[in-house]
Amino acid sequence: MPINILITLALLLLTALVLSRIFTLPRNIWLLFIAQPLVMSASPIIVFIGGILSSKMADDPSLATLPITLMILGVAAGSIPAAMLAKNKGRKYAIYTGLSCSLLAVCLAIVSAKFSLFELFCFSSLLIGIGGAFIQQLRFAAIESSLNDEDIPKILSILMLSGVFAAFLGPEIAVAGKDWLVSPHGYAGSFLLLIVFILCSMLIMTAFKNPPVNENEVVGEARELKVITKQPIFLIAVCTATIGFALMSYLMTATPISMHHMQGHSLQETKWVIQSHIAAMYLPSLFTPWLVKYVKLKGLMLVGTLIYTIVTVIALSGHEVIHYWWALILLGIGWNFLFLTGTSLLPQSYHASERHKVQATNDFILFGVQAAASLLAGWVLFNAGWHWVVVTSLPFILLLFIVVKLYHQHEKKLLLNVENRLS
Repeated sequence: MPINILITLALLLLTALVLSRIFTLPRNIWLLFIAQPLVMSASPIIVFIGGILSSKMADDPSLATLPITLMILGVAAGSIPAAMLAKNKGRKYAIYTGLSCSLLAVCLAIVSAKFSLFELFCFSSLLIGIGGAFIQQLRFAAIESSLNDEDIPKILSILMLSGVFAAFLGPEIAVAGKDWLVSPHGYAGSFLLLIVFILCSMLIMTAFKNPPVNENEVVGEARELKVITKQPIFLIAVCTATIGFALMSYLMTATPISMHHMQGHSLQETKWVIQSHIAAMYLPSLFTPWLVKYVKLKGLMLVGTLIYTIVTVIALSGHEVIHYWWALILLGIGWNFLFLTGTSLLPQSYHASERHKVQATNDFILFGVQAAASLLAGWVLFNAGWHWVVVTSLPFILLLFIVVKLYHQHEKKLLLNVENRLS
């Protein structure tokens, strides 16, 4: 096992140990913290090498981002079954279903890379996404495991922090295992090495216990979905997370191809930029609980949107490695703020008995839009270039500013209602 991977795993365990001493949280949180990045590393692998590998296997290079798009579509397609399975069979059963799906997907990816089968690679990417839909539900399992609602932003931040380790493990696994198996374009061995990490994740999750069922969930009357989705707070939560996620995916998907395939930057430089980006997506979780305390969720949403604006300025400034690096670093930080805000606001829109269908609806919208964004990124990149990939993101950043204003107005309205009741 390469030393970089061993160091990352050691740091993962050490971080879990230190944080568990600082924060008194249920054991489930720490099990999820350790197990999640082991299986989540599949996504950075597809992001890092999916486009590069596909550009060599596909007849049409503009289809290079198709596996990434299918992976995200898989997350969208699997979001509703994942939530419903968790509701009917429990979180643990759903988690193991997702892990098993990921394991099967990686086995198919080995075969596709070994024999240069682009269609099979696309299918395996779709399955990785479906498995990923179950893994995405881990954040809701963590929320349900909390003993206090005030701990939710803290728990989400801790769980998101574990994504830093997935950021480094994924590309390191891709590079370390690249030539483990002989294949026309390499990387078959990368997926072979990934199997080891998925099996380790399955082993760790044997200690996970289903969160206790809320009594209100059993006896509470659930509203119709159309009633829930018309609430301003639901629309604000979903729009914040969805637009933030889609813009991040749009720019991130195009980056490896633009850097390595079009601008001729080395694979190591491309790996460094992607690793730094994914680390930046999760490292801010170290301080976001304290940031939320001082600027509230509204302030966090505004800062995230402003950061996205700065990203476009840097990305339009040039094609050197440093331009990509700074743009992707800030893109990751902005995503963290927006995704945390949207996820934290969502529970305000539903009762306990409604949680599964609302969570499923949220994830279906979020990852469906993200999939469309990643597919569009490949088309725009190959037909118009990196410049227009960045320019076309500007209208959606403007839309985020509108959502921030709507949230501000919503809070003022709630405060006014409270004052009227008190008077």
